[in-house]
Amino acid sequence: MSQPETATYRAAGLLGPSWIRTLWSPATSGAIVTPGGRDARLDMFRGIALVMIFINHVPGTIYESVTSRNFGFSDAAEAFVFMSGMAAGLAYSNRFRTGSLWAAIAKVWARARQLYFVHIAITMLCLAIFAAAAKWFGLPELLTKNNISALFQQPLSTLVGIPLLTHQLGYLNILPLYMTLLLATPLFLLVGLRKPWLMLGLSIALWAAAAQFRFNLPNFPNPGGWFFNPFSWQLLFVIGLLSGAAMKVGQRFIPYRPAIFAAAAAFLVLSLLWLRIPQLGEAGRAMLAGLANAGAPFYITNFDKTFLALPRLLHALALFYFFGHLPIMRSLAGSAIAAPFRLLGRQGLAVFSVGTVLSLLLQVVKTPRQPDPLFDGLILGGGILALLALAWVLTRTAELSRARPAV
Repeated sequence: MSQPETATYRAAGLLGPSWIRTLWSPATSGAIVTPGGRDARLDMFRGIALVMIFINHVPGTIYESVTSRNFGFSDAAEAFVFMSGMAAGLAYSNRFRTGSLWAAIAKVWARARQLYFVHIAITMLCLAIFAAAAKWFGLPELLTKNNISALFQQPLSTLVGIPLLTHQLGYLNILPLYMTLLLATPLFLLVGLRKPWLMLGLSIALWAAAAQFRFNLPNFPNPGGWFFNPFSWQLLFVIGLLSGAAMKVGQRFIPYRPAIFAAAAAFLVLSLLWLRIPQLGEAGRAMLAGLANAGAPFYITNFDKTFLALPRLLHALALFYFFGHLPIMRSLAGSAIAAPFRLLGRQGLAVFSVGTVLSLLLQVVKTPRQPDPLFDGLILGGGILALLALAWVLTRTAELSRARPAV
């Protein structure tokens, strides 16, 4: 890596703590930015998150136990939302710094529109999969899962709710959240590019208010609100968005501090021990129960996912901060070992969408079976290989399109 590049990455806060740089020298590590200007670490981590989401979306397999949710308070959903925000900051922020404001807004909203139609398409495909399983394979119990039963109990209302996004199938909740956050992204950037810390403060206030007063986007025809409350989850997205926008111009949003790095590492270790040592977990839950009895709000004292409770949020932020400041991740992200994950991460939307449909198809296949290392490995491994093939074809097609001379 050349000296100017090294200086740029150091300014962006990408080289990590100095004591770790002495162990893993930047001069010996692989490039983190591809010729197209992509951060290889972002692609790698997004690819890893997509694989874990795919595995978790096929419940009942033995391999669920090795995904991140078993080693800390957060799971791959938090990583997906944070990295989606970071990718949006990298992709769209410069358009809001220069050029036409409306053109910048239109670009973001065009992506949101694409997400909407993808969500509707995969919803209908998943309904067809479960209906076929019930009709031809004698598995009517599948029609009671994943929030499908409302379609038969209240068909007209549910057919209204699906396109309005007020009725979402189980495991198909994250694209509506992402789309909603993209619709708000122009506002986030208009404030955040001028006053990033004000934007963060407003985002924290909205997160706390949403949980305190329990407001959410509504469901219909079922009662309640969205599984991923956009008013709560916007905080992770905004932090990612501001981080990506800063990286785009060679700066950093949240700087490296030794004390923060040490605190992040300690919290990750604590959460791991909390989950793996029953006695410690019981003591921790008792402590949180005591805080709740003393009047602390629920979003501080439990692990609620809808409102992104504080333990989940802190674990996710600690995870991103810690691994984001390990220089060894730079060389790992650029290595051959990480190539499959980079490939998946570069085609995130296609991989997530096809992976979601494929995972629900595998739910049908898995329904009559108990956890089995061989069978589970075959179906999950086959699915991941299919997603890798899809990502390779899409990447290669894009490369050939760029290389084709203009007529």
